[in-house]
Amino acid sequence: MQITELFGFMSYAIAQAEETGVLSYLQAKFEQGGGFMWPILGCLVLGLAFCLERLWTLSRATMNTKKFIVKVKDALSKGGVEEAMKICENSRGSIASVFHAGLLRADEGLDAAEKAIMAYGAIEMGFLERGLIWISTFITIAPMLGFTGTVQGMIEAFDAIAEAAQISPGIVASGISVALLTTLFGLVTAIILQVFYNYFVARIDKLVGDMEESSIELIDALYEMKKG
Repeated sequence: MQITELFGFMSYAIAQAEETGVLSYLQAKFEQGGGFMWPILGCLVLGLAFCLERLWTLSRATMNTKKFIVKVKDALSKGGVEEAMKICENSRGSIASVFHAGLLRADEGLDAAEKAIMAYGAIEMGFLERGLIWISTFITIAPMLGFTGTVQGMIEAFDAIAEAAQISPGIVASGISVALLTTLFGLVTAIILQVFYNYFVARIDKLVGDMEESSIELIDALYEMKKG
């Protein structure tokens, strides 16, 4: 899904929620949840910000690997390393960057090219994974804040019972309902961010797998070129 499509979907979802009154309902429940709702909301907003940044980064890092490898091999066979480097320079994506690093060292031998590919591949992998630790942190913190808010709410509910000197169903039900709202919002926040996190991990694993497979093909192509 492209970034523009994602924003369009989010705008449509918000418009539909406004028409059905969902936002008003969520706002009312949010206000009932107390002070712990704000840190949970902060986790959701910051987590989604990191998610959008990762979506943009991974969309730029992704490319048609098979088509790119064919172009690089054709350039190697027709114009040599210099021509292949031009293809990499004019292409965006992690694989193009890794290929460019390997081709820069091709004149020093296959071992030097392979080491450059491995070193730059590790750098690209770190670049792809950057920001995931923060999403993971918000996934962990949001439910913990929710549980803490629930404990505080239960304490306040029991304090209200003690002040009333009786166990009223209205007091108990109202207090527990408010207390559990923080847990609900914390879990929902964690679920939303967890879905994004798992998607990013799967996407990065695929990119790394394509990077390793295509790097082997590049080394083989360089070997055939030097052999020929």
